[in-house]
Amino acid sequence: MILMTTILILILMFSNLLMILSIILSKKSFSDREKCSPFECGFDPKSSARIPFSLHFFLITIIFLIFDVEIALIFPIIYLFKTVNFFIWMKTSIFFIIILLLGVYHEWNQNMLIWTN
Repeated sequence: MILMTTILILILMFSNLLMILSIILSKKSFSDREKCSPFECGFDPKSSARIPFSLHFFLITIIFLIFDVEIALIFPIIYLFKTVNFFIWMKTSIFFIIILLLGVYHEWNQNMLIWTN
């Protein structure tokens, strides 16, 4: 029993030694100005971090997410064309397209699609 615990402790120490050795040997220290500077999404990192953020970026992101999700909803409708009744499929598709067109009309009416400001 004592021999087994000693062997287990030696194996544990050996594996820890190998892990520490691999960390030391694989350490890469290539540092230049670009890698050491923070990434600030196109803003100058030397200026104040509290500059006002343009709301257009946020709105375009939300619009993209909405229309990206609608593509995920259109694919099952295309697949169901062969399996369900044509009139039910047509009603569902037209209803879905009307909702999307109303959404685009609302975004256009609220001037969310205009990028100038």
